Amino acid sequence: MATGVGAAASFPLVAALMRRVGSRRLSLVSALCLALLLFAMAAAPNYPVALVVMCADGVLVGCLNVAMNAQGAALEATYGRNAMARLHATFSGGSLAAALLASGMNAVTSTVAVHFAVGAVLLLALLASARTGLLADDPAAARKPKKETEGAEGGEGRSRSTWAFPARMTLWMGLAMAFGTVTEGAMNDWSALYMKDVAKASAELAPMGIAVVSVMMVLARLFADGWRSRWGDGRVVRVGSTLAGAGLALALLSGGVAPALAGFACVGLGIAAVTPCVYVAAAGQGSDALTLVATMGTTGLLAGPPVIGFIANASSLVWGLAAVSASAVVVALCSTQIRWTAPEPQAGPVAAAPAAPAAPTP
Repeated sequence: MATGVGAAASFPLVAALMRRVGSRRLSLVSALCLALLLFAMAAAPNYPVALVVMCADGVLVGCLNVAMNAQGAALEATYGRNAMARLHATFSGGSLAAALLASGMNAVTSTVAVHFAVGAVLLLALLASARTGLLADDPAAARKPKKETEGAEGGEGRSRSTWAFPARMTLWMGLAMAFGTVTEGAMNDWSALYMKDVAKASAELAPMGIAVVSVMMVLARLFADGWRSRWGDGRVVRVGSTLAGAGLALALLSGGVAPALAGFACVGLGIAAVTPCVYVAAAGQGSDALTLVATMGTTGLLAGPPVIGFIANASSLVWGLAAVSASAVVVALCSTQIRWTAPEPQAGPVAAAPAAPAAPTP
């Protein structure tokens, strides 16, 4: 909770830093500080100090989240190719790698300091390898005023040194991001309990709920950039979030283990491309819009699971997950109010950018 609070409260700082130092430098500095913060966490003498360290961790995560997604949007603008979904697939793979690392370290030693030291060394090695691939600055196209931006709303696209109330379209993006992360986070926290208590799955099958969601999300994100090029971000988000909401709703109505796994697969497949697409759209409105949308996403990730738990305690977990289904439908509705960029044409041998599509991963 302390980490989530720090991330949600980081919006003013991140917005100011993005304007002052840019996404490349902020990515490097925040990633370096996150690696070093592991040593502070290992050395925390008591619980209150640990909470302070975790809150600082949340602030740094907020900085890195915005900066690396700005780099992803800049990568697409520079090379004229969709890549954001694959970057988010790498993020999902990183969560799996972290779990495997934790399991392996626990088999070797129970010393937290050693575990965190190994993690810090790996993070620093990744940072060193990524440093030369980061773009020097966001391309001008990602920062210039958008003609289609809501001019009557105060000109979100205009660059300015002070924060102003965001344009209406930016708020729709933020809502889509928030409800999308509610859907994603709730699956991580509640699917196993639903499998065990409601679907009556065995102890061996109960964890398969989150496994199905995770695998489908990674697979969908690996292919989603091609879908974006063919059908456009808006259609991918609308169809995907509708599939997630309808699939989960049918699973809840049917009951049983097999329908539950099928419904969870629909959620993973459908919701996977929402955050990459919304990040790209927000980056096109400027760093302030990107920061606000990222903060709302963090807030949804933080607030969603407890809200689902409250609903489940007041009624049942079926109704709690029904709220998750409704959240996915809200994403689809929000997406109709967002002005998405047109699908990029498939790059041919002549139009293709010189060979560096995937190396600059933040």
